[in-house]
Amino acid sequence: MTGEGSGDDGGVPRVRQDATVSELGVAVQAGRDVRDVRIAVHQTGQVRVTWPVRVGIPPTPAQHYQQRRQVQAVLVETLTEGRAAVLVGARQRAGVVVSGLGGVGKTQLAAQYAWSVWSDPDLDVAVWVSALSRDAVVTAYAEAAARVLVERDPGIGERPPERAAGLFREWLAGTSRRWLVVLDDVQDPAALKGLDPPAVPSGRVVITSRLRDAALTQGGHRVIELDVFTPDQAVAYLAEALTGTTDGTDRDQLEGLAAELGWLPLALGQAAAYLTDQPLLGVADYRAMLADRRRTLAELTPPEHALPDHQLTVAATWSLSIEHADRADDTRSPTTSRWRGLLTRVRRTTGSRGGGLVRPLLEIAALLDPNGTPLAVFTARPVLDHLTTRTGREVTATDVHHGLTRLHRFSLITLTPDRPARTVAVHALVQRAVRDTLTPDRLHTLAHTTADALHTVWPENDTTNPDLEQALRSGTDTLHTHTTPMLLTPALHLVFVRAGNSLGKTGQVYAATTYWHALHYQACTHLGSDHSDTLATRHSLAFSRGRAGDPAGAMAALEMLLADRLRVLGPDHPDTLATRHSLASWRGRAGDPAGAMAALETVLADRLRVLGPDHPDTLATRHNLAFSRGKAGDPAGAMAALEMLLADRLRVLGPDHPHTLTARHSLASWRGRAGDPAGAMAALEMLLADRLRVLGPDHPDTLATRHSLACWRGRAGDPAGAMAALETVLADRLRVLGPDHPDTLATRHNLARWRGKAEQQSPGIEV
Repeated sequence: MTGEGSGDDGGVPRVRQDATVSELGVAVQAGRDVRDVRIAVHQTGQVRVTWPVRVGIPPTPAQHYQQRRQVQAVLVETLTEGRAAVLVGARQRAGVVVSGLGGVGKTQLAAQYAWSVWSDPDLDVAVWVSALSRDAVVTAYAEAAARVLVERDPGIGERPPERAAGLFREWLAGTSRRWLVVLDDVQDPAALKGLDPPAVPSGRVVITSRLRDAALTQGGHRVIELDVFTPDQAVAYLAEALTGTTDGTDRDQLEGLAAELGWLPLALGQAAAYLTDQPLLGVADYRAMLADRRRTLAELTPPEHALPDHQLTVAATWSLSIEHADRADDTRSPTTSRWRGLLTRVRRTTGSRGGGLVRPLLEIAALLDPNGTPLAVFTARPVLDHLTTRTGREVTATDVHHGLTRLHRFSLITLTPDRPARTVAVHALVQRAVRDTLTPDRLHTLAHTTADALHTVWPENDTTNPDLEQALRSGTDTLHTHTTPMLLTPALHLVFVRAGNSLGKTGQVYAATTYWHALHYQACTHLGSDHSDTLATRHSLAFSRGRAGDPAGAMAALEMLLADRLRVLGPDHPDTLATRHSLASWRGRAGDPAGAMAALETVLADRLRVLGPDHPDTLATRHNLAFSRGKAGDPAGAMAALEMLLADRLRVLGPDHPHTLTARHSLASWRGRAGDPAGAMAALEMLLADRLRVLGPDHPDTLATRHSLACWRGRAGDPAGAMAALETVLADRLRVLGPDHPDTLATRHNLARWRGKAEQQSPGIEV
């Protein structure tokens, strides 16, 4: 059990393309729900896998899909030969740069292959991974391991993800079962070291990437360059998509439009959406508009060779799509609705709903994680205020829903209401084009608006939704990347503090240390070493070092910080008092409880004088003082002090505040150390129910309560029960925190202790 800190704790849809096959294939996408996986538990209790196993889901095939039989034949031939197929964008064609470009149909080609064999019962295992990062591949492999290897290793699901992923790859290399792995959109081949599926006769591998990287050809992989549409394919697509428009059957016009768009599937899809929504507008009219507006958006950053003119035409397409989406009449019903659930919730009431909001909303989305952002960010008060200022009228959340719906309809964003933490996704290339249109002043305003929105929707104490927390951290990181140093000056934006604290509160102590180290460096660079926010990052960095198992390092860093805060801020500044509090607390955790108690008594006196008795920081010092008192040999005194503190925290913070729950945990522990292990167990059992309800089962504090409850069970005379409970705690701490986290190591230690006690008590027990 430890003391507590104070305030210092702190795609756009792609054009459908050719790929009908009968060869072996399957797929899985990281982060998607696992489907078609059944694990049978027989009467004997043995867990068995029901084959076939499917992990992840390939993307839904695009409308008006155009067959690309030549490329498909090469893909099938490659896989039949037992080689991995790597789909990349061609270097260039007919003057249009598409090397590595999203939107040429690599993913759709791979998905069409996967779907063609998805129901093949002879394909035992199929994994589709959206391989944007190593973490995504590890997660998918670990998911597959938990389902494929459960018979031989019932605890596979509790192993660290990297280890489970490695075991799955070993299984792929040695099994005679037929399998397929699809790694979609690999961004860094080096990140796949140790994860590249093995080349074996029973397996098939498909990789898609925007890169033309030599690393992708290693291991006998065959690179298949996927070009833009051929002219015939592009015209066929437009003819299907534009049925019913005024001159949609004029082949000359269609050929001209396809050529002006560079036969790029993404651009063709957007142009078709624009024309479909304007029944009185012909292809010739649209081509004239393209010619007039081709410099509306800035060029995309070119590769080393010269950028052809057609890239401007693609950019102009997005500009026209945005403008038309803003003017679109929303009273009609959509012709297609994969996202019908969201459209139902935001039913259109007037033709002007969402008008004028498309571009401002897309500008905000262009600064966030392309993989998705919670819808709440776009309806947060800072965004609504910004949109009200931009449009000159009051904008509501319903208006935002309509604006986002328009963007989705014109393929500028993708809405996935079934993924609450990632509802609004934007193709990275669209984001780039939008950002390139922003003036410095506009970017500055958008940066602060978006940061304010992220901070507003970030739950301060609710950690029961880790997907939301991760999405908000990813959004913050992306925003910072695109706007540095706008959110660093004249002061650090508070969203950076929230992101760092989120890592710590969810038990990611090593990631938190790395985060604060990087932010401190940036603060020093842009604010100076004596700026109060720079000093604050030093404090958080020191605190994270302690949490990561280095209390002596935390003490040393805090001692140096204290001298600087005394010099810069003065002795009574709350930040100075916070450093004294943390320094004293880490002194106790480093093995000097008496010294910690003496220092905390002086901090308490000063916090009472400066902040008052009910300030959360004052209450935090009282908590850690009581904890140190107990560690110094006075458990009864600690229990008495914690009883008074609990009453005050209930009054000031309420029963469900994390600090109130922490006081209850500490009180139960010291009750046991004062000689009442049964009372400690009873109190911890009630606390566990509340922490499960408030924090969730995987929160580090919930795991701490389970750990303590198990230990007190042993001290109350049930070492076998303690051992059994600690085994489950260890499995969960390994899964949530990792093998090297201090809390995981503590559980290992206590499990060994109670295993020994149980064996002494009952020599015949299986331990």
